[in-house]
Amino acid sequence: MTDSQMSLVEQHLYQQLFLHDLNWSAPDHPPITYTDDDGSTFIATNVSSYKGLRVWVCDDKPGSKIEAALDRLISKTSTDRLVIFHNGDDQVWRWPARHTRNNSTATRLTSHRHRRGTTNPKFAARLDAIALPTDVTLDANSVLTKVRTAFDVEAQNETRHASKLMARMYAAIEKAYPKSFDLKIRDHQISVTLARILFLMFGDDTGMWERDTFRDFVDEYTAPDGSDLGEHLSDLFVYLDTPPDEREAKQSAFNGFRYVNGGIFRERISLPAINAEFRTVILEACAGDWSTISPAVFGSMFQSVRDAKTRRELGEHYTSEENILKTLNPLFLDELRAEFEHIKTLGKHEADRLRKLRDKLGEIRFMDPACGCGNFIIVAYRELRDIELAIMERLQEITRDSPMLLANVGLKVTLDHFYGIEIDEWPARIAETAMFLIDRQCDLKLTERLGWAPDRLPIQQQATIVVGNATRLDWSRIVPASDGLVIAGNPPFIGQYTKTDEQAADARQAWGADYDGYLDYVTSWHAKTLDLLRDTDARWAFVTTNSITQGQAVPALFRPIFRDGWRIKFAHRTFAWTSEASGKAAVHCVIVGFSRDTGGKRRLFNYDSPGLPPREELVTNINAYLLDGSNQLVGKRMKPLPGLPTVVYGSKPTDGGNLLFGRNEARDLSSDATVAPYVRPYVGATELIEGSERWCLWLPDAPETVLDQFKVRERVLRVQAMREASSDVATNKAAKWSHRFQYDRQPRVAYLAIPRHVSENRLYFTASRFAESVICGDANFTAEDPDGYLFAIISSTMFITWQRMIGGRIKSDLRFSNTIVWNNFPMPAVDAALREKIIDAGLGVINAREMQPEKSLAEHYRPDAMAPELIEAHDALDQLVDQAFAGDRRLSTELDRQEVLFTRYEELTSPLTTAIAKGQRRRRG
Repeated sequence: MTDSQMSLVEQHLYQQLFLHDLNWSAPDHPPITYTDDDGSTFIATNVSSYKGLRVWVCDDKPGSKIEAALDRLISKTSTDRLVIFHNGDDQVWRWPARHTRNNSTATRLTSHRHRRGTTNPKFAARLDAIALPTDVTLDANSVLTKVRTAFDVEAQNETRHASKLMARMYAAIEKAYPKSFDLKIRDHQISVTLARILFLMFGDDTGMWERDTFRDFVDEYTAPDGSDLGEHLSDLFVYLDTPPDEREAKQSAFNGFRYVNGGIFRERISLPAINAEFRTVILEACAGDWSTISPAVFGSMFQSVRDAKTRRELGEHYTSEENILKTLNPLFLDELRAEFEHIKTLGKHEADRLRKLRDKLGEIRFMDPACGCGNFIIVAYRELRDIELAIMERLQEITRDSPMLLANVGLKVTLDHFYGIEIDEWPARIAETAMFLIDRQCDLKLTERLGWAPDRLPIQQQATIVVGNATRLDWSRIVPASDGLVIAGNPPFIGQYTKTDEQAADARQAWGADYDGYLDYVTSWHAKTLDLLRDTDARWAFVTTNSITQGQAVPALFRPIFRDGWRIKFAHRTFAWTSEASGKAAVHCVIVGFSRDTGGKRRLFNYDSPGLPPREELVTNINAYLLDGSNQLVGKRMKPLPGLPTVVYGSKPTDGGNLLFGRNEARDLSSDATVAPYVRPYVGATELIEGSERWCLWLPDAPETVLDQFKVRERVLRVQAMREASSDVATNKAAKWSHRFQYDRQPRVAYLAIPRHVSENRLYFTASRFAESVICGDANFTAEDPDGYLFAIISSTMFITWQRMIGGRIKSDLRFSNTIVWNNFPMPAVDAALREKIIDAGLGVINAREMQPEKSLAEHYRPDAMAPELIEAHDALDQLVDQAFAGDRRLSTELDRQEVLFTRYEELTSPLTTAIAKGQRRRRG
């Protein structure tokens, strides 16, 4: 909670709190009055609402009995409500925790208290939890989930407890298998069994059959030591999958269970004799209320069962509902909701158009090709069912048709329209089961709103969840391509440098002739989507790491996408990724959605900071760098754009550690006066940034008398042996000059050293000048910079902004390159006067560093500890470099600079592109 929120709570300014700080909507209901038996009157005022969920305030605190009575009166108009009672110092926030039992609902008020002036972190966290995002319009169900999560203590406890219980179940049943048992078969049987038990417990609590039917079966018909539990469960699974007319003589143990059908119980498995622990945990779990747990959190809940190593290997990252809606809303749901709201304004044509919209919902097919535990397909299904329910309610309102008449046409949004691919069976089984459960929850809502829902047992429809490697499967065999197909999901976060050999092979196969070795594994899903949707007007979007919009990967990925006619429909620029799973990944992500639409505005969501909510901007076009600009791609350039010096790699030793050494060895070698002139300071990345010291033998011009010195000859021979043993042809060849570095690129004048990699946390790029006598290694780049102009430019915020946008990454560090980053840097031509000012400002940065000469570059540029003088010097430099790019326009954000940089890049390269194109046309002629 912010100080502002706390202040409003303490002042009892609840309406201001909800409307301005928590982003809720205005009140929509008149006050409600309750009079008790003594004639005392209590008034509840509606201070805020959100799609039927209302916040009420009573300026009194009359005690639990009257509070409950007033709440019952409010409940007649507000099924979902938060009621706040307060006096001068104390307040209590009351929320009705509901439990579904056989299609009926029991309610108990929860109480959350706060006293003026006290520190209350739990209360603060609850308010934070119900703050609504500014970039996403949440549906009523999502807001209800937020409030329930914050204030329904029993639901919170159930979810946490359920996660622990499932982990205990997994561990207990795992012990029942002998060590010699095939691990693959064992894990498969455990996955199937726990998914089925989840279904049965959910069935106990949502009216699929009489309450506690499964719980009573375990309690009454299995031995306390669990020895026959495996056998009885196996028999029950068979019974649930057997049609009534094919069952053997009725067994009393199975009384009450209905025929389920569907794939969930189809496979026959024989469980081993389990144990008492597993039986005990099942009974404990059955005592909870599974109807309060949203299937959308099953993925993160059950993932706690799995070990962290397995999650990393598979790249599993379970996406929060907020991020799922960031994807699905702008991709297609917002348009459907807007169409519904527009139709409601059409008067006499409304009913006909509503029916057509409902038919349109029925044409939608949705697939997540990396579905994990099904979070995306669960939320997509729930949201589409909510839209269909809203249409049905509106049709009933304007046509007075009975719910049964509306139902006669059947629900248009059905499970068999939803598809998933998942490489690992455990989450696939959870996804398959969770789809049955969200279907049941949607049906309960249908019953509540319209008094009717279809009987789902035996199961006639189900989602298609395929277990397999999505990069190798033929997607067209899973779901037919169509204009109504929507593909969205959160493919594995496995970077270019963490791919296994098998995953690299997957990517090569997925991309075919378009494969570029710089592509992250996640882009394999882009390739497969392009292949499936080639001849459609479908739409698709993925949550990915932001690396797909940076560096050399950008042209490799987006050139085929743009070539096939796709355009970016919406995009979320870099934001901090959040997951509902514990141990969530610490990554920065983007979301990019595609369609073939060429008209209309595009929705671009900008984040001032990765952890803050975004600002939505409507733009004409979104390019591959997620900027409002043309679809021009920045590729390799072998020479810098006009006005910039050439930057090259430093010298590469390839010496097996024999030509490089530390202080003691340097002192030892330098003790020989003949050798001493050839012992040179050496600067690699660590020496440049951290200020450490190393030396090298630099012998390209050394006479034989030096090379014959024992200590030198011994090292040179070891270099020769190392290079001759190498499997690299170029290294073998370099064995012929083993007294020299394999690649000698050492400048013969003073030079600027530029590190190949710097921390992503740096505010500025950390280059430094060295004398020609200091040998620069290939962990750095070098460039001649006689007047300091290059140093000034590369030390500016403008340059590091370009680096972040165009350059690649190694893990999270920024990766400088000459061909991609430097040679494309669009530095405008500047007049002599401005150039001198920029050079002087660069010298000011050097002078500010020299005020603390004991500090390394790493110490100088710690973001939280930069010296004021150094910050001031960089600010002065930035003003001049910004002026070179944008004239008098003030550039205050990274986005401002990115847009200016890309505009300048287009200006500088368009004449070159035109000239190249003309030359190609002449040659073809």
